[in-house]
Amino acid sequence: MAGAVELDVAGRTVRLSNPDKVYYPQRGFTKLDVAEYYLAVADGVLRGLRDRPTTMQRFPDGVEGEFFYQKRAPKNLPDWLPTARITFPSGRFADEVCPTEPAAVLWAANLGCLTFHPWPVRRSDTEHPDELRIDLDPQPGTDYQDAVRAAHGLRELLAEYGLRGWPKTSGGRGVHIYVPLVPRWTFTDARRAVIALARVLERRMPGQVTSAWWKESRGEKVFVDYNQMARDRTIASPYSLRAQPRATVSTPLRWEELPEAVPEDFDLRTVPARFAELGDVHADMAEHAFSLEPLLELAERQAHDEGLGDMPYPPDHPKVEGEPTRVQPSRARRH
Repeated sequence: MAGAVELDVAGRTVRLSNPDKVYYPQRGFTKLDVAEYYLAVADGVLRGLRDRPTTMQRFPDGVEGEFFYQKRAPKNLPDWLPTARITFPSGRFADEVCPTEPAAVLWAANLGCLTFHPWPVRRSDTEHPDELRIDLDPQPGTDYQDAVRAAHGLRELLAEYGLRGWPKTSGGRGVHIYVPLVPRWTFTDARRAVIALARVLERRMPGQVTSAWWKESRGEKVFVDYNQMARDRTIASPYSLRAQPRATVSTPLRWEELPEAVPEDFDLRTVPARFAELGDVHADMAEHAFSLEPLLELAERQAHDEGLGDMPYPPDHPKVEGEPTRVQPSRARRH
């Protein structure tokens, strides 16, 4: 195995150990291939990570080996890489890395980080999300095209409330929609807004979309995963590699591209060429910041007129006042 190499990353030298180590065996992609990929899309991936507390999903032995999520900044953190203290639902806290320059991405890649999971906040204000992230998750029996149909329905719904979304592939079968926000509202508010959207979308597309938290209740539909807006829940950043055999990428798309896109075609080899030709197609997100008030008013109407309150949180979250039972329906019926 070759010795370490040094990469010049925007004027900063980053050491890459074991550059020939294979990370994607099916296609033979190495650690150096991963590093060169992130160099090629540095502006795009950094746009999604800049100043955000970021969890690193690390694969020290490649995608066929064990992996772990590193939330706390490691002890060997470079002095030029800042951190931010974030608080978990349990009340515990951690200091997470906050990339501010391309070298941070390459430093993480050297540690075997393939996928970056940034919080929807900036290090200057870790309590108020500046992005609404809506995860359209196809359930068994559905696929990417089902997620696309749900995404276009969501696009129309957002427009009715004066909002605009930016779509990207998940790197698998799903679609993620981002809405930039004025950072004024809490995680609870943001999650409540997504629940309100999910309920309306479910009514408009009853055979195609579900807001049911319990898997046994979802059927062959696309699940609007509102709990991805809960505190300490994150999704793969734009331009992150995924732990798929093909080395797929969670790729920002334009709305007109979404129906014809094939998620498997966006990978470590193809995305750099796309980026060189088109640049970051979501770069204009930075020019926008929307209010959450219209969706919170929608949630209030749902609660007042229909008695629709909160939905269950993930099992590792502390119980929240007003939250319904976390017992799945089939078990509840037996008791």
